[in-house]
Amino acid sequence: MDDRPRNLRSMLAEAKDLSELMVDLAYASVCFGHPELATEVRDLEERMSDLVHGMRAVCVKAARRPRDAEGMSSVLQVVSAIERIANDAVDIARVVSHRLGIPAELVVALSAAEEVSHRVQVRDASEAAHCPVAALELPVATGMRIMAVRRGREWITGVDGGTVLLPGDALFMRGSPDGIGRLRELAGDEPWVPPAPPEDPWITDLDRAMDTLVEMKNLSEVAVDLAYSTLVLGDPGLAAQVRHLEGRLDDMNDRLELWVLRAAADTPDPGPLRGLLHISKAAEDLGDQANQMVWLVEKGEDVHPILEIALGDSDEVVVNYPVAEGSAADGRSLATLGLNIEPGFTVLTLVRGRRYVYRPRGRTVLQAGDDVVASGPDEGCEALAALLGWELERDDEAGTERLAPRAGLVGARA
Repeated sequence: MDDRPRNLRSMLAEAKDLSELMVDLAYASVCFGHPELATEVRDLEERMSDLVHGMRAVCVKAARRPRDAEGMSSVLQVVSAIERIANDAVDIARVVSHRLGIPAELVVALSAAEEVSHRVQVRDASEAAHCPVAALELPVATGMRIMAVRRGREWITGVDGGTVLLPGDALFMRGSPDGIGRLRELAGDEPWVPPAPPEDPWITDLDRAMDTLVEMKNLSEVAVDLAYSTLVLGDPGLAAQVRHLEGRLDDMNDRLELWVLRAAADTPDPGPLRGLLHISKAAEDLGDQANQMVWLVEKGEDVHPILEIALGDSDEVVVNYPVAEGSAADGRSLATLGLNIEPGFTVLTLVRGRRYVYRPRGRTVLQAGDDVVASGPDEGCEALAALLGWELERDDEAGTERLAPRAGLVGARA
């Protein structure tokens, strides 16, 4: 492709964003039962293949000495994991494109997850109509981000701040369900009614399997997020957490397979159950690939610095901020803080002493000394830091930043 970035840093950053977009769109295709979304995932696979080929070529050319080869081996390991993540996304989308079966109860369960996919139509005369995406500040205002836009028969996946939304656009979003109401107000769309389970569900014996699959979806996404965060932050503790999640996904996949096979024996038409097995296997492999990415960090091996630089250049940033004593967040729950709405950050992990709490729930109360690992829009970093008790000081020339205690907070630590 003529517009392909030619340097490794750009290609790695794009591959990271593309892999996350593919996973988001794949799970969204299941939630909406949307074959065209599934087709879009397959089309993006071609772009990923092009990027992977380019990155491998650059790595081979750069490894002219044994010392260079050792550094580039870590890059190639991450490139291979990103490629497999993209392949897993295609496998998830294949459940829809090949009509392998999606129980209605699964769609209901996915709609009730902590992070959900949502589709909204931009109406004429709404706040979103004829407005650039950056001006709406959707991650901050709603806690949701645009994965893709469908405009007529055209799909737009490279959505950035300059993309102008038009009446009739269908926005495919991802984020906190708490922001759906505000999102639909901005788009001028009708109020949303969550999907309800069938009145007489025939698949009630699969409740445990579907609950497990929703949890596997959440864990697989957290594992990938934490893997990228580990490479950016170089934190062996986060690497160990990724390995823990990978083990949990393996165990959950084994249990789900057994439950589905038992239920199939008592089901008149086991066809809709095939999709559960395909999705669970792909989710389990997402955990495997996340673990592959962080293996070098956990073992204390050398990781090429280009990984930290490139993966930190992606659309969303990953931060690790402590909670200062006496700050607005100290002693408050995540639900009351609403970080996913404003400033638009998702808490990936909460580090409390030596304990890691992955994707903490809304009832979790923050305490002074907690370390918050979160991902979100770069423009929301200052607001997040302020809530946690810090002034974020940036040196644009040096490309560095530091946290300074806010005035009046005596318990803040740098």
